[in-house]
Amino acid sequence: MEKSEIEELRRRVGCAALLEDDGWKVDVKESTRRAVKYRRDARIVIVIHDGRGWFDPLSTAKGDVFDLAEHLGAHGFPEASARVAALVGFVPAAPAWERPSRPAPVHSVADRWGRRAKPRPGSATWRYLTGERGIPESVVATAVRQDLLREGPHGSMWAAHGDGGGMLLGWEERGPQWRGFSTGGAKELFRLGPLAAARVCVTEAAIDAMSLAAIQVLRPDTLYVSTGGGWSPASEHAIRRLAERPGARLVAATDNNRQGDVYADRIRLIASEAGAAYARSRPRAGDWNEDLKALLARIDSEPLAKAG
Repeated sequence: MEKSEIEELRRRVGCAALLEDDGWKVDVKESTRRAVKYRRDARIVIVIHDGRGWFDPLSTAKGDVFDLAEHLGAHGFPEASARVAALVGFVPAAPAWERPSRPAPVHSVADRWGRRAKPRPGSATWRYLTGERGIPESVVATAVRQDLLREGPHGSMWAAHGDGGGMLLGWEERGPQWRGFSTGGAKELFRLGPLAAARVCVTEAAIDAMSLAAIQVLRPDTLYVSTGGGWSPASEHAIRRLAERPGARLVAATDNNRQGDVYADRIRLIASEAGAAYARSRPRAGDWNEDLKALLARIDSEPLAKAG
């Protein structure tokens, strides 16, 4: 096959077509416009770069549509290219997104962040975090004092990712009807608590970092961080820097599922290579916010039980 033919196939057939043809389904709840998560049984593939790239969050596999064909079972490039060629003209179903696409931002990440108000008692974002998410006001107030939160659209929350030196890189976006990451922003770590703390709890979302901080009553010896629902090279590098500090203790506080275990194993390896202490802290439910809400429900029911 000529190089021009390969490029034409790569242009005409996206990764979504291969996955849908193979029986994979979009996990709308866990997807964003720039990172669409596909599931089949316990397997996961995330499609990026407008459908032209992909990666497997449970392994190191990644690449273009031809690499994906081999990942799905094609034996060698000739079989992979034939499988891709067979899908020319195939149009995958469009995911049912929660909101229309947004135009490219005209302002910088720092400027857009600066234009947003900080959450305050009674505001939509404050109510979302303390009400729907059950995060205590003391924890939300601490995050606000550290300049980590902003009011997003429609009662959503923006949670800052920075480089540890005060540089804002981007933010996680979470709300009643939406989850994503800032357009044009970069993931590194959301950091709640004393930046110099030796004990570092690594979670997968800012909501989970704040929830775990609430469960542990904001331990003064602990920095609670979030990778923002993924495992970027910048996040890994930041965790390595934290692990290399004297007396460092890494706690893999990732979700209670296969993906969380994969991330926990990566954190364990980082700790081992850096000579840092390591522990795995697993939520009883799927994530720490579920654990927090279950804890609050038990506390609320105790007076009733005693009265009965």
